[in-house]
Amino acid sequence: MKLGLLTLLLSFPSLFLAQDNKENSVYPNTFTSGSAKVSKFDNKAKRYNDWAITLGGGTSIMHHGDLTSLNQDGKNFGWNAYVGLAKQVSDKFGFELQYQTGKTKQTGRIVTRPSYGLGVATTRYNQVSLLGDVNFSNFFRRTDNKSSFRWSLHGYAGIGLQGYEFERDDDKPLSTLPNGNTIDENYQKFKQSFGIDSFFYKGGAGVKYNLSRRIDIDTRVMYIISGDDEFDGGGETADGVYNQIKKNFSDNMIVANVGVTIKLGKHNTHLSWYDAQNEALRKIVALDSRSVEPIICERGDADKDGVCDDWDRELDTPLGARVDGAGKALDMDLDGVIDLNDACVTVPGLAKNKGCPYLVDETLEIIEEINRFEGIEFELNKDVIRVQSYAKLDNAAEIIKKLNSTVKFYVIGGTDTRASDSYNFNLSERRAKAVKNYLVSKGVNPDILITEGRGEKDLKYPECNPATKCPEWKNEANRRVYFKAAQ
Repeated sequence: MKLGLLTLLLSFPSLFLAQDNKENSVYPNTFTSGSAKVSKFDNKAKRYNDWAITLGGGTSIMHHGDLTSLNQDGKNFGWNAYVGLAKQVSDKFGFELQYQTGKTKQTGRIVTRPSYGLGVATTRYNQVSLLGDVNFSNFFRRTDNKSSFRWSLHGYAGIGLQGYEFERDDDKPLSTLPNGNTIDENYQKFKQSFGIDSFFYKGGAGVKYNLSRRIDIDTRVMYIISGDDEFDGGGETADGVYNQIKKNFSDNMIVANVGVTIKLGKHNTHLSWYDAQNEALRKIVALDSRSVEPIICERGDADKDGVCDDWDRELDTPLGARVDGAGKALDMDLDGVIDLNDACVTVPGLAKNKGCPYLVDETLEIIEEINRFEGIEFELNKDVIRVQSYAKLDNAAEIIKKLNSTVKFYVIGGTDTRASDSYNFNLSERRAKAVKNYLVSKGVNPDILITEGRGEKDLKYPECNPATKCPEWKNEANRRVYFKAAQ
């Protein structure tokens, strides 16, 4: 079983590498814009480094086994150190060949044999592993990011071979021989050499900080599955006796490390931190001593969108439009109207209405038509709608239900200037809600109606303040509920 899994995992990297084995010496090809200035990419054309040396160390903890580092008998922290050679395949994927050495300390008791006391073991190990490195941060990084890119989240997984040696000394009285001498029967020692049966699995996560051109600070927490029961220094049989060889249990440990990544190569950046756009901007700024303007785009940038014509899929982008990496104008809501010309960038809409979902002129006409039904009457000093106003509201409901569901309305209540400001405000708000509830009962979507009470602050006849200045028909007109577009 172990050998089959090992064979499968070792063949996994070839799935990625096999995709790059196709040779195509004909340029331009289907992956270019048609420019004759396309050259084959090779090591000389790279503008970044992709090799690195990793160094670090930290603690080792036996987490899962017959003997463990953290239990009721105490906290026992071991140590570990590692060195590795890392190769970055792309900005998101890399591999690392790593050597790690360390030592754990673990304890345990045989519950069925209390006289045996406490078992104490140490395991000295050496491991060689091949790790896959996934840079999760580069999956979500924006290509037009202008901020300093210094932190990245990484995931690691891999397999390797290990050799280890444990020593265990159980806290049990010494045995006495017939001649009076004593012997220590409880001391055990076992050594596992490197071999096909000693391979292990490991996985974990870490964070990197780009300290400088040459150095990254690297933190990692890894979980190591040994696949062996003897790794911790003991197993337990049914009769309560420790047994070093027991194949149905896996002793696992946790290692937490802090280290550095030393980036190798002549370029200023490493592939895991490489930013092609900022690299081009630096070239524009950093003119050479002859003050010769560097040539960034061989064929130029006709539409001045920041994407060279060699790679631009849209050579006539309107000036000022934001573009993606291929030079196409962005259309965030995918409604066919580019963001530059879209008045409603996040909501799909109509081209004839600047990308908005409804026509402003049509909405204003509808609002005007609904507001013709003024004169919605209420019981005196109450929010109860009079029966003679039902027909007006029924007509308003039918008009509203025919509209696009994204159109929203304010349902605004007003009063005359009699009574106090606070009383009038509260009364107008309740009357607006009463109208909304009635319209909802007639099938209007409640999400498009927004109630608002304005009391005496929005009079149709402002001269009626106080109310005694006006005839009663004007004061009655001020006691109204009307509609207004919310957009």
